Amino acid sequence: MSSLRPFRLTAWLAAPAAALLVLTPVSQSRAQAQAAQATPAQSNNPASASPSQTTVAATSPEQRGLTARAIDKVKQVAKSAGDVFNRVPCLPPKGGSKAMGSLPHVANKLVAGKPVVIVAFGSSSTAGYGASSPDFNYPNRLAAQLRRQYPTADITVINAGVGGEDAPEMMKRLQKEVIDVHPDMVIWQVGTNAVLRNLDPGDTAKMVEDGISRIQAAGGADIVLVDPQYSPAVNQRKESAGKMVKLLGKVAELRHVGIFPRFEVMRDWHENQSIPVESFVIADGLHMNDWGYACFAQLLGDDIIRSVGQIRLGVNVPGDVRAYRPM
Repeated sequence: MSSLRPFRLTAWLAAPAAALLVLTPVSQSRAQAQAAQATPAQSNNPASASPSQTTVAATSPEQRGLTARAIDKVKQVAKSAGDVFNRVPCLPPKGGSKAMGSLPHVANKLVAGKPVVIVAFGSSSTAGYGASSPDFNYPNRLAAQLRRQYPTADITVINAGVGGEDAPEMMKRLQKEVIDVHPDMVIWQVGTNAVLRNLDPGDTAKMVEDGISRIQAAGGADIVLVDPQYSPAVNQRKESAGKMVKLLGKVAELRHVGIFPRFEVMRDWHENQSIPVESFVIADGLHMNDWGYACFAQLLGDDIIRSVGQIRLGVNVPGDVRAYRPM
């Protein structure tokens, strides 16, 4: 049984933020309350935070101690998030970047200052298996990046990832967990478990195409497919994985949606950037670690930000070139 887990960008470090807000006196000024609420989202750069952003009034020494510990937790998580790329930089694939085309629905919403809802739909690598904390799964990392880029925007990223699933199970919850949410963008990660379960890649592609048609008919949300990861467990089924990657790319082209070629991006990390596999995949040989999720989210977020820039410049990219290679 699954449930949606929304991540409001104004409180992306949910647990520490809650601790701070509970300890804020009712009499605290509105400006102080806003600063306290902003602390988690802005804590990626603790050194730049003002005293009003890192101090919350307390009514007793015990509360002050609890508040200080909560603030320390916020700072520590933020520091860990920032340190991920200090170990291994997140670079685009060698050979230069290629334009992704536009994501007109979500980009126009951001340009107009309207609320934006993004649904991250998928299996365990969307849920965040392998990450050291929920803060480091890719939907949360993407949310934090977009919040930094658009600090006044009302953006919600919903994590609709359920471990072990692939297209057959996802189609059963597509209506409730995606379409009924009325998203502006759907990031659909699919295909890995089908490869591991020896499912026919053609059947998976057909179900994904049907799902895309349903999403498009319901309101025209921007859609980006995410294909399987490059990892030892997937590479053991090289032929099936290759077919899956190729067919998902063809579906994206036919349905005029985006595709983030995760398999090729991760292969570039290893083969062209000489990054050891264990630097982005955990010991199970399948799931990404904090760095893998962070770099994946960073590159995907860069694509969204680039699309917003295109809309602002009045660049309208035809739908038939929206199947893209990122970066």
